[in-house]
Amino acid sequence: MTTRKPDDILALLQKAEKDEQGLPPVHRWQPDYQADIDMRIARDGRWYYLGTPINRAPMVRLFSTIIRREGDDYFLVTPVEKLRIQVDDAPFVAVSLEVVQDEGRQKLVFTTQVGSTVVAGPRHPLRVETDPQTGEPAPYLRVRDNLEALLSRNVFYQLVEQAAPVHHEGESWLATESDGERFLIGRL
Repeated sequence: MTTRKPDDILALLQKAEKDEQGLPPVHRWQPDYQADIDMRIARDGRWYYLGTPINRAPMVRLFSTIIRREGDDYFLVTPVEKLRIQVDDAPFVAVSLEVVQDEGRQKLVFTTQVGSTVVAGPRHPLRVETDPQTGEPAPYLRVRDNLEALLSRNVFYQLVEQAAPVHHEGESWLATESDGERFLIGRL
């Protein structure tokens, strides 16, 4: 667990709240113009346009604020256009994790590849899918609405390290807690 000063913890949690509140209202925008564009978000979180990586972080950050998911499709949405893009797995990747204590509660604070800060909890649940053939876990965090971040391998290892065994429905599981919620992350 990271040792931080109380002011640093407060600033980190306020950043998570501000990141969520400062987003454009893409859920309300219903533009008439719709098209497909050759833009893709790879599984590792890198953005590509016409097959070329987008290396300008501010541009990627801007695009990440106007993404919307409808069913299995992803769109960049503005008040005047809706552009379908390809997403290999999830549009975000959680690249860091800090475990902090806030008023006696453990909070798992994740940062995505675009710099967004998200606290796992009731509005931002964690879930782990397991590949039935390989048994490989794929852990996800809901970032907003129905958009998720895939946890990077290092972040998932950190999550597992701080987790504890619990009994759930007669089985042993590895679980973690954040903001008052318990999340099962793997069967023991």
